[in-house]
Amino acid sequence: MQLEVGAVLEGKITGITKFGAFVELPGGRTGMVHISEVAPTYVKEIRDYVTENQTVKVKVLTIGEDGKVSLSMKKAVEPEAARQRNTSPGRPGGFEWQNTKNEATNFEDMISKFKQTSDEKMLDLKRSLDGKHGGFSRRGSR
Repeated sequence: MQLEVGAVLEGKITGITKFGAFVELPGGRTGMVHISEVAPTYVKEIRDYVTENQTVKVKVLTIGEDGKVSLSMKKAVEPEAARQRNTSPGRPGGFEWQNTKNEATNFEDMISKFKQTSDEKMLDLKRSLDGKHGGFSRRGSR
C-alpha cells in the first residue's frame, strides 16, 4: 500500500516510549505518533491515552526522505469527537486555548485573551506575596 501525506488510516500500536508511540500501518510500514500528537490536550503520560496492541486511527503528517513516517492521532479525529474524548484537566495554570463560547476568534483575539489572563494571574500573585517575606523582617534578624 502506498502511503501519502494527509491519509487517515487505522493501525496497531506496537511500542510506547516517553516521547511517543509506534504504530504498525497497513502494508507493514511503521510510523510514530509524537506525544504532542496523541490528544488535543496536554499529555504528560502517554500510557494514560494508549496501550500496546490498541487499534488507533492516525493521520499521516509527513513522510521523510529517509522513509520515517510521522503520524497524528489528534488530527485523525473530527473536532467534535476530540472534544467529547477530552477528559484531561487541560493545560497547567487553567488557561484553555479552546474557544468554549463558539465565538469567532482570530489569532490576535487569542493573544489578547492570553495576555489578559496572564496579567490577572500576575496581579493575584503579587497581591498574595505583599506583606509576606518568608518569615524574616526587612531589617534582617540577629
